[in-house]
Amino acid sequence: MAGRPERRPVCLGFPHVPPHAILTALLEKPSSGLELTRRFDRSIGYFWPATHQQIYRELGKLEQAGFIRALPSAQPSRGQKKEFEVLPAGRAELTAWASGEQDTKPVRNALVLRLRAAAVVGRAGLDAELRRHLALHERQLAQYEEIEERDFGAVAGPEDRLRRLVLRAGVGLETFWVQWLQEALAEVEDMEAGGRPGE
Repeated sequence: MAGRPERRPVCLGFPHVPPHAILTALLEKPSSGLELTRRFDRSIGYFWPATHQQIYRELGKLEQAGFIRALPSAQPSRGQKKEFEVLPAGRAELTAWASGEQDTKPVRNALVLRLRAAAVVGRAGLDAELRRHLALHERQLAQYEEIEERDFGAVAGPEDRLRRLVLRAGVGLETFWVQWLQEALAEVEDMEAGGRPGE
């Protein structure tokens, strides 16, 4: 179509923290780097973890790109935490990205690869590792379910409904891993007991 070119999300080259995760968090609430880190730990970090250093690095890049700015402060800057807000260009970038297409990425899971390797080199230590992973996923599932009960007992507006969908994705994934790990552990224990493989 002639005229204005189609707006596409800018690729800023952030290998660790997607700029769009930070833009989302800042549009929800202007924050300092430290506050962002704490908020990542309680929400976004469940599906896209980020360290304090990574967040500060990406804040600098977003500021250089003209997507965010530090809020003016009445107090002296020395030792003062800078709070950032999203500028119109940042909102436009996030809107373009959120309404665009995103291909799924191949899943990389070292435990699944380890099972494949164990089929070749032996199962030593495999049952203990499966139990360890099962305990981790059971703990994460319980945490997600606690958050859902605490924060989404009475879902109100569309924003909360979308946030709950994100949480439900986590619940679904953890439920899958718990069930799969229980199945895998039962299978490995059956092998150790000398049972015949299931058809």
